[in-house]
Amino acid sequence: MPPTGSLIPVDAPFSASQEAWLAGFIAGIAAAGRRDTAAADAPAATVDVLFGTQTGNAGFLADQAVAGARAHGLGGSATALDAVTPERLATMSHLLVVVSTYGEGEMPDNAGLFWEALQAGTAPRLDGLRYAVLGLGDKGYDDFCQAAKLLDTRLEQLGATRLHDRVDCDIDFEEPAAVWTAAVLERIAAETGASAAAGQGGPDGQSGPGGPGAAAPAPRTLSPWNKRTPYRSRLAVNRLLSAPHGAKEIRHYEFDLGDSGITYEAGDALAVVPRNDDALVGALLTHLGARGDEEADGRPLAEVLRAEREIRTPSKELIAELAERAPSSGLASVVAHGDRSDLASWLWGRDVLDLLRDAGAAAPGLAELLPLLRPLQARQYSISSSPLAHPDRIHLTVASVRHGTGQRTYGGVASTYLADRTGEDPHAGVYLQPNASFGVPADDDAPMIMIGPGTGIAPFRGFLHERAAKGAAGRNWLFFGDRNRATDFVYEDELIQLRESGVLTELDLAFSRDQAEKIYVQTRMRERSRELYGWLEDGAHLYVCGDASRMAKDVEAALLGVIAEQRGRGDDDAAEYLASLRRTKRYVRDVY
Repeated sequence: MPPTGSLIPVDAPFSASQEAWLAGFIAGIAAAGRRDTAAADAPAATVDVLFGTQTGNAGFLADQAVAGARAHGLGGSATALDAVTPERLATMSHLLVVVSTYGEGEMPDNAGLFWEALQAGTAPRLDGLRYAVLGLGDKGYDDFCQAAKLLDTRLEQLGATRLHDRVDCDIDFEEPAAVWTAAVLERIAAETGASAAAGQGGPDGQSGPGGPGAAAPAPRTLSPWNKRTPYRSRLAVNRLLSAPHGAKEIRHYEFDLGDSGITYEAGDALAVVPRNDDALVGALLTHLGARGDEEADGRPLAEVLRAEREIRTPSKELIAELAERAPSSGLASVVAHGDRSDLASWLWGRDVLDLLRDAGAAAPGLAELLPLLRPLQARQYSISSSPLAHPDRIHLTVASVRHGTGQRTYGGVASTYLADRTGEDPHAGVYLQPNASFGVPADDDAPMIMIGPGTGIAPFRGFLHERAAKGAAGRNWLFFGDRNRATDFVYEDELIQLRESGVLTELDLAFSRDQAEKIYVQTRMRERSRELYGWLEDGAHLYVCGDASRMAKDVEAALLGVIAEQRGRGDDDAAEYLASLRRTKRYVRDVY
């Protein structure tokens, strides 16, 4: 439902999240007309919206919450969690926290420092604070919305009063997030006597990241293209980047934006809506004894399995059901031990068909199986182009996932969809996933260090094209690597040309299998320790993109070692130095 007092008709064709944004936008326009009126009423209360995000979703919801607060006559500001100290938290009256969970139940990158400070024994009491927490996560993971649960509990332990029960959102977060936001804001407005006629700013008449005195950010454009209504884009280019005989298959894709109106920034991501492999769909139908034309959810079963259900990765619900139904199966044996890593290892590479075969006659039939299959989700890829260089197209750099034996071969859902299954109809559903925290420095003179092995090079190709198009004077340093130079040096000609033209100041390469001793990007970082620290001292922004499970952790360990070595003040000092880079947004990561 639209927020109370909204000008949006009840039967307008908008989702709840779109209505919440539009309400705030309309309120902002109304507020703009009153800015020159000295007698404008001050807001009844200010709502501080703090967000922790890895991909930008929590930040976007925080902006929507601020817009909604203004629509209710409240002041509001959206700020990353790491930019707030517990002492500043203690001065707030009404707090909304929107936080995603990253990795194995961890805080996202821009919330880790805040969480460390909040856990400390020196954290102040928060008895005057009223708060509510919204979590974003994926029920496919064991630690679903763990970051939100931890923050919710800790705020209560420090004496804060809960305004509204925490809501934990699954992948389809928009509707429950909009309902939660509207309910919390209506309660604050009712308690404080706020009305839409009150002033729209925060303290000192201002709102936005940075708090009092900071200019309010321009609202983001509400795109009509999203996961429910993706834009059907023509795949204009599908080109192999890696050598045909290499161990990896890395491809370059270009999506034509046509008349979509989609505008993007270097550092954003593009979500691709895939379709399952027809061969896997056919094998699953055969196993189930189905023809494919049976009706399921009002559509032919084959089409539902092809376009609407996740059949490559088994859901937690399916795993639990099969372990209970077939206690003597291999799956049940692993589940019974209760070891997450053992279960992950056993499941690696296996799909829904494998698990059904493992369960034998105890496996559920078609009617029981469908509710246990999760909705097929879009896959997000870092954009590898700049709108300044390619305004009408979005480029992606994607590794095709393929593995298997002679008996069965397996492929990544989206990567093989793009590589193999867009030939007859070269179109795919896409929508933009903005990432406001991962982009080229606003200062064109600031140095930039980029660490992106493998397909982690994607956003940095866009960064370099952006700086070249702007004629930015800032120095640029790229650390790139992979297995073998002869087969895996993607965009080699481009990078060499960028170096020769002066855009790419430094290029350090690490091909791990080209010599007896394995060399990685972190090896090169240590080799150039003095220069790397010198760039940081000169104000460089440092970016990391790629694998979160190993590479990003190894790179951070190397970075801490570089800082400790060059400063000579010990590990604690190095950790604080890196923390300061995080707080000032000069150390940011796009890891997955």
